[in-house]
Amino acid sequence: MNILDDLKLQYKLGGVTNRLIYWNVGCFLISLVFFYQFQAGQFNYPFWLALNTDASQFLIAPWTFLSYAFFHDGFMHLLFNMIVLNFSSHLFLTYFTQKQLLGLYFLGAIFAGVVFVFTYYLMNISTGIVGASAAIMAVLMAVTTYQPLMNVRLLLIGNVKLWHITAVILILDLMQFRLSNTGGHISHLSGAFFGFVFIKLLQNGVDLSKLVSAFIDFFVNLFNKSNKTPFKKVHKNYSKPAEKRASRIVTKDKSQQQIDEILDKISQSGYDSLTKEEKEFLFKVGK
Repeated sequence: MNILDDLKLQYKLGGVTNRLIYWNVGCFLISLVFFYQFQAGQFNYPFWLALNTDASQFLIAPWTFLSYAFFHDGFMHLLFNMIVLNFSSHLFLTYFTQKQLLGLYFLGAIFAGVVFVFTYYLMNISTGIVGASAAIMAVLMAVTTYQPLMNVRLLLIGNVKLWHITAVILILDLMQFRLSNTGGHISHLSGAFFGFVFIKLLQNGVDLSKLVSAFIDFFVNLFNKSNKTPFKKVHKNYSKPAEKRASRIVTKDKSQQQIDEILDKISQSGYDSLTKEEKEFLFKVGK
């Protein structure tokens, strides 16, 4: 098995976590080819991929409220996000399903995007944003809300409570709120808030991830219908009794059955094992 086949197998069997990581890495590689300006040393994403606070842009490309969560502005940005995504999603899947993880990722990104756009629109600031951080914070905050006292073993540190890790990340966001990347920190905190609300609603019997599952299932079924063979209606006439078909089972006559039995005996024990009557019977049949 070559590397490509191995990657395909991991993608197929790895579940939602692996697929989200593959999608993010794939989008980053695509952006390196098409949107990276080597002279400037930075990415220049078009308005139809990055989420922009300019109403004339996000109204034309509303899908950017989700697409921005699969692109990054640097390798370290991608690497850190994928490490946290892998960590938080595996903890989340300890208690919840693959569909709930995917739904939370999508909805967390959309909610954080809406808050980001609304906040900057009120401040009359036009800017763009990319990154999976908000969606990932939604996943991390969700599992922390559900099991805050879960023990997590960290390299060089040892066992800590899950809420300690989440609290440190949130505090760092708050400390850097006005220093740099304010829009990013707004989206991070918004994603964390959505993860908290998601679990509280789930504990009260409301699963928001079903919205995403229903949306995906609708399009999957829509495309599958075109590939199905049309249903053919069969009319059956009950006015006449159905003709009884002759049996297809072929029975051997008595002589042929006796011949087969004698031949089996010869093959197993030899001709000398036959009785006088059996030898006479074969002699008569052979005439």
